[in-house]
Amino acid sequence: MDIQGKCVVAVGGASGMALASLKELMKHGAKGAIVDLPTSKGAEVAEELGITFHPCDVMNAEETEQALNDAVEAMGALHIAINTAGGGHARKTLNKDGPYPIDDFRRIIELNLIGTFNLNRLQAEHMSKNEPDEDGERGVMINTASIAAFEGQIGQVSYTAAKAGIAGMTLTMARDLGSYGIRVMTIAPSLFATGLTAGIPDEAEKILTKDAAFPKRMGRPHEYAIMARAIVENPMMNGSTIRIDGGQRFAPR
Repeated sequence: MDIQGKCVVAVGGASGMALASLKELMKHGAKGAIVDLPTSKGAEVAEELGITFHPCDVMNAEETEQALNDAVEAMGALHIAINTAGGGHARKTLNKDGPYPIDDFRRIIELNLIGTFNLNRLQAEHMSKNEPDEDGERGVMINTASIAAFEGQIGQVSYTAAKAGIAGMTLTMARDLGSYGIRVMTIAPSLFATGLTAGIPDEAEKILTKDAAFPKRMGRPHEYAIMARAIVENPMMNGSTIRIDGGQRFAPR
């Protein structure tokens, strides 16, 4: 897909990998909009970039639908979606306090997996209304999993399940949407310097990345962004999950 003139929504775009991706795509001629939590810096960042901000919690389906509708109305269309909203917490299946509370597990699935699917189904509807390009393409959605989807550590059972679900639905959804000319890809990063992890001391970073092959450091948001741009520009990238992890494989703990 030619990025010039295309409309991109960055969900989680107030910071981190989604913001870096949005900036990278705008640098190459895209128009943008940010969707993020009302408590985020989305309004401030959007003002700096000269674009619009649309607050929502992705766990609220109605808010999410309204935010996407407003973003598309502001831009005029939707061709590219960058979805990074998510999160997790550390909790074992069983510990001294008893079994993992099922509502806590359900919340992580709701935030990451169901939240992503809800975004995708709504984004796909908007993209389906676009005029196809010369290749028949109407849009591309880029979701975010984690290498924890494949090597989850102790205490990551809910997060691993959710991120594995995102990776797992990538090919099926790409097949669902192929007749519309809509591609679906997932990026699975290792530890990236975003949010709280951006302030980790150097010594702690060395410990966390010791099992990486090279480079032995956390990823940088721009490294996610250039992968996202490559996906957008290459129409043969579809239905796959791409690891960006410096060859890291998480140990059990």
